[in-house]
Amino acid sequence: MQATERFSTTYGKKALKAHKATNCLTEIMIGSAVHWAQDCKTNGPLAGIPISLKDTIGVEGWDGCIGYSAWVGKPAQEDSALVKLLRDAGAVPFVKTNIPITLLSFESANDVFGRTTNPHKSTHSPGGSTGGEAALLAYGGSRIGIGTDVAGSVRVPAHYSGIYSIKASVGRFLKMGSSTSMPGQEGVAPVYSPMARTLEDLDFFWKAIFMMEPWKYDHSCLPIPWRTINLADKPLKWGVMWDDGVVLPSPACKRALEIVVRTLRKAGHDVVEITPPSPYDALKLGSRLILADGGKTATSPIRFFEWNDSGMVQAMRMFRLPSLLRRLYVMYIRYIKRDEVYAGLLDGWHDKAVVDFWPLVAQREAYKAKWWKFWGDNQLDFILTVPNALPAVPHGGMRNGFSSCGYTFLFNLLDYSAGVLPITHVDKDLDQLGVFSPRNAIEKGAYMDYNADDMHGLPVGVQIVGQRLEEEKVMEGMKVVEKLLKESGMEYKLLDGCDT
Repeated sequence: MQATERFSTTYGKKALKAHKATNCLTEIMIGSAVHWAQDCKTNGPLAGIPISLKDTIGVEGWDGCIGYSAWVGKPAQEDSALVKLLRDAGAVPFVKTNIPITLLSFESANDVFGRTTNPHKSTHSPGGSTGGEAALLAYGGSRIGIGTDVAGSVRVPAHYSGIYSIKASVGRFLKMGSSTSMPGQEGVAPVYSPMARTLEDLDFFWKAIFMMEPWKYDHSCLPIPWRTINLADKPLKWGVMWDDGVVLPSPACKRALEIVVRTLRKAGHDVVEITPPSPYDALKLGSRLILADGGKTATSPIRFFEWNDSGMVQAMRMFRLPSLLRRLYVMYIRYIKRDEVYAGLLDGWHDKAVVDFWPLVAQREAYKAKWWKFWGDNQLDFILTVPNALPAVPHGGMRNGFSSCGYTFLFNLLDYSAGVLPITHVDKDLDQLGVFSPRNAIEKGAYMDYNADDMHGLPVGVQIVGQRLEEEKVMEGMKVVEKLLKESGMEYKLLDGCDT
């Protein structure tokens, strides 16, 4: 099929159907894409292949307002480094997809484009901040897309929506020339990373990108070619992190992880429970680093009366409290409510001077060293854990669960390569909560949104983690798990009736 036919008969129409069902698109470039496809480079590794893009990604002549009304009507003056590479590879960008304002939410809503819904269940979120991309891919309106991740923003949408993604380590994927809500934020560095409807497509796209030598397009890319790794038919050592010490995985998410653990053990792999350096310490440290400015940069473009995500609204209330009131509130949580976990998190929620910021960076590096030693001492190939404590939350769920991001945020702080693949779906009969006593306010808030009856049928994924710059190995680990699940008759079923 010719590339132009693909747009007119398949991907363009399917993307519009996905948008009608989920409100997932921002910039609809299909008309221009037909002409781009006619002129695409036919000898490239992505010749004629349509690629969907998160709204942040710079495409010459098209907006990248990322939900800020003040940025509407300010199109990119040139293609980003990523889009330049894609065009040289023969790919054709054809749509951009929705995000949350500020990019700091596991939902995707803003006043400019509205709210994106989950194609599996319209009452629930597809994830964020790359939620529009996840909804489009899950529906079948695209096969390959690109998003960003600073606290789980490609992995949580993959988990919520039932698709595949690998978060890159810093320097492994192109990023220059695009929009962001926090330019210059390097405390926990954001990364661009691909997402796909199938693992085969994800594998193909990663390899195609590296065939183009991305370091020749973007100075921030490390000159590391894609490396061949063969893990087939080899016993591997997998460490399982069942609990991050902050929010216990819900029955649905724990069941998905148990399925993978049982399957690997049955196939002869060494699967061990691990107690790594405190993930809670990473959550505290990461939140202090990423919002060291008190959230001012991400919220400054928001106009008066413009809507903001309910989770961010709560966070900003804490940041804007006078220091005396904030200290008194933290003391109340710590000594009256006796919730050291929540108090310890809130204790660092204030804007910081440089003299306060640099010690946090030093703490980050010391924490990374602890994990590096832990990994080596235990001789692990991979770590298995949930991508989030809950499946997709109902709309507005970040109001209660905005601090529940530790299972993904941990690996941003560590700069580890981490992938998510779908395993099963929520089952109202198997995944009821039962008697539950939350250990802290973060866990209590998260579980306010867990309801197995309402979540029935939503996707549930598992996270596979490698060390820094191990994207190839993580890909092969995901292949091992998916192959074993297929052989065991537990192959994940894509959303019915939406395949392209």
